[in-house]
Amino acid sequence: MKNLIAFVLFIFAFGSIAEAQVSTLEKNALIDLYKSTKGDSWNTTWNLTSQVNTWHGVTVENNKVIALNLSMNNLNGTIPSSIKNLSNLKVLNLGFNKINGTIPTEITLIKSLETIQLFMNQIEGTLPSNIGDLASLKELVLFNNNITGVLPNSIYKLENLEVLQISSNKLSGTISEEIANLSNLNTLSFFDNSMFGKIPSGIGHLLNLKELALANNLFEGTIPTELGNLVKLEVLLLNDNRLSGTINESIKSLPLLMILDFNNNPKSIEILANPVSISQ
Repeated sequence: MKNLIAFVLFIFAFGSIAEAQVSTLEKNALIDLYKSTKGDSWNTTWNLTSQVNTWHGVTVENNKVIALNLSMNNLNGTIPSSIKNLSNLKVLNLGFNKINGTIPTEITLIKSLETIQLFMNQIEGTLPSNIGDLASLKELVLFNNNITGVLPNSIYKLENLEVLQISSNKLSGTISEEIANLSNLNTLSFFDNSMFGKIPSGIGHLLNLKELALANNLFEGTIPTELGNLVKLEVLLLNDNRLSGTINESIKSLPLLMILDFNNNPKSIEILANPVSISQ
């Protein structure tokens, strides 16, 4: 009987140790993030001498780090390039902190990523040009940062993307007709940037779209009638642009549309400070 009890205790202890086991590479990547974002000043900090699966916001499954959720935790600093070593990560949520610097291009090496949430930080620079390599990505949420530049062409390869929120940044450039490739999108939000050009008719192919927010930009031209195909659309924000004409009745009568804002079109702008071209 004693031998049986001892065996059971051994199995239990071994199972606990095995469950908590994380590769040195992954553990060091987490420690790098801890150090680069002043981990000792986080709201909920880590005891680096304890096992990784006990650390706040870290989810371990089959000895691999699959999720990291440190939102609203007073992270202050940059995301280190060694983030790439969290090669099994599915969810990265560092929203509502004080993260600065750029989004490291190495993040695009984490092919398992399904969710990236970096909203409400102080991130600068451009989006990684090869962000389209994240074929499993479903959510890209980056609103309220200082991201500049244009949408990289590779972003239109993210065919599994359901949520694309890059509002309240400093983006410029246009939306490509290739937006039609993102057929699983239910949320497309670029409001409060400096994007320009025509609203592409390809958006009318996004039949799962529930929210389309393009307000407070420099979009020009008429509203594509193809938006009338968006039978699941609930929110349409086009206000404060340089748009002309009127909204087609087929759009106004969409069956689920609850919020429609087309006010202040075309808005007045300082042309020299905000050059726009309808030919873009």
